[in-house]
Amino acid sequence: MITRGEMTRVRRVCVAAWGGAAVSWELSTPGMLVPSLATCAAFLLLATGCALHIRRGLLAELHRSQEIAGAAQRALLRPLPGRIDGLTLAAAQLSASRGAAVGGDLYEAVPTAHGIRVVIGDVRGHGLPALGAAAAVLGAFREAAYDEPSLGAVLRRMERALGRHVRDRARAEHPSACPAEPESPAAEEFVTVLLLQIGPDDTLTALNCGHPWPYLIRPAPEPCAARSRGSTPATAPRTHPAAAGRRLRAGLRPEPGTGERPPQRAPDVRALDGETLPPLGVVPLPPDPGAQACGELRPGETLFLHTDGAEDARDPAGRFFPLRSVLARAPLTPARLVAGVHAALLRHTGGRPTDDVALLVVRNDRY
Repeated sequence: MITRGEMTRVRRVCVAAWGGAAVSWELSTPGMLVPSLATCAAFLLLATGCALHIRRGLLAELHRSQEIAGAAQRALLRPLPGRIDGLTLAAAQLSASRGAAVGGDLYEAVPTAHGIRVVIGDVRGHGLPALGAAAAVLGAFREAAYDEPSLGAVLRRMERALGRHVRDRARAEHPSACPAEPESPAAEEFVTVLLLQIGPDDTLTALNCGHPWPYLIRPAPEPCAARSRGSTPATAPRTHPAAAGRRLRAGLRPEPGTGERPPQRAPDVRALDGETLPPLGVVPLPPDPGAQACGELRPGETLFLHTDGAEDARDPAGRFFPLRSVLARAPLTPARLVAGVHAALLRHTGGRPTDDVALLVVRNDRY
């Protein structure tokens, strides 16, 4: 896709080349100087008019292409609702292909009779070429999540959809070599997938096919939890505000019982862990891929789901993105958490990520 900056450079080069050729021709031709300069000016005006006409056409074509791409991208990755059955959600996607808003990463969350079912995945490759496999897997999840009673059955439907996509792509790329079912498809693709189910009782079950496990973020316990809310012991001495300010400027800790706000503690960030199956498309699934219990998502706790493009992102010096430490400092509001990690990723990579990144945050607000 041609960007606005590329069009500007092309237009300037064309005008400069045409003008340079016209001036060189006129000045090298014998004759009077004034008529030659007038002819050069006429050539330059003509070149500028042609460049402006071409610019308007290219801008209109770029605008139409952006509208079509935006509609396709919104159909693939629909905006998640801000709240589903007491859970607060937020998500974002960062494509490694310039000019594209989505790529090979996928995510979705749907309310079902069995609980809230969430999927996040990563197609082999990145950018626009991986859209086909992402659309096939995501479409199968959106259908099967409502119908199938178990996560294993949902995963099988997604595997079959990926297999059909791979076979159809192989036939399209090599129709003469694949008149029937291709045994060794030319379009080999695989997808890492993480399926989660959050039950009505806050139980958490998962099926992982080669995908990074999510982070569970627990807010730090409030200090002096045994003390009644908003109360202060009668025997605790009070410190004058000016004295408290002098202690803070001197780098001293506030005195206990002075009513000063204690320093905020960092939340507890830990990665979930469990059995991991191979990615979809590498080997067939086992006969009964049973989901495993992963504890509970208690009220106030947050799940941070991501693709490997987040932890594998590097800065110009080759250092990996410190995702866990960023999560420990980021706010726990899902929308602000996604925005903060997204901005930190762009700063770390200098605005040029080498792989697609998908982020999905789920917080339990059932009180």
